[in-house]
Amino acid sequence: MKKLIYLVAALCMAACGGAEPAADLHVMTFNMRYDNPEDGEHNWRFRKERAAEAIVSRGIDLLGTQEVLANQFADLRELLPGYEAVGVGREDGAAQGEFNAVFWRADRFTLLDSGTFWLSETPETPGSKGWDGACERIATWAVLRERGGAELLFVNTHLDHVGKVARREGVALLAERIEALRGGRPVILTGDFNSEQGSPVIAHVQHTGLLCDAKRMAAETAGPDWSFSDFGEIPVEYRPLLDYIFVSAGIEVRRYAVLDETATGGFVSDHAPVEAEISIVR
Repeated sequence: MKKLIYLVAALCMAACGGAEPAADLHVMTFNMRYDNPEDGEHNWRFRKERAAEAIVSRGIDLLGTQEVLANQFADLRELLPGYEAVGVGREDGAAQGEFNAVFWRADRFTLLDSGTFWLSETPETPGSKGWDGACERIATWAVLRERGGAELLFVNTHLDHVGKVARREGVALLAERIEALRGGRPVILTGDFNSEQGSPVIAHVQHTGLLCDAKRMAAETAGPDWSFSDFGEIPVEYRPLLDYIFVSAGIEVRRYAVLDETATGGFVSDHAPVEAEISIVR
């Protein structure tokens, strides 16, 4: 496994490093925690403004979200008036179940195309579960054109928390669809991968060298090494990193940060948002 990880790192350095950068973009992946009435003081209604402020205050241009229910999607669209978004519920392809909604700054990007597919043996079937997965899992994608600039493919997902086969095959399907959709464009993949760094899942995402972990590519890093705290219930030494931003060749990562509650003014979710400052090479 160590040899595989070193090989992945070498491929990433070769594929994702090197040319003259363009203007900065700020990208975030953010597992919002679904609106669970049993969360008490951490329920969505008590933290939604703080969650939106964490996005706006950091000037996020591109945002991938996970675990967003329909009412949360509506709240975010109201609280983020400068953003446009796409997304559907995973249970029916409309409004039922969790969304993996993608948001972008309307003054910076134009939407060219978008869609959702299910991480299953029948990816076009709404509500389909894949392999040994416990839940329906989806990926939402958008092809965006920067105003007066380049196009990119943004993909956002949430892998299963139980099914090992579902995570493995989900990554394989993601790779297949990204290859089909990217059309030579730079790619950004965000999500909760329910897998830690050094795991076969994260190695699998990067094994072709097309996608690289932004943390490994960053010139500067900040924040903790974990992204899941369960609202601070997990002791610090046991908290895992589950949330990732991956980038393709043609993208330089200048800074990477995990934003825990000390950076966001309190808990915004049971997960900490993960942010990367990137440049698309023209």
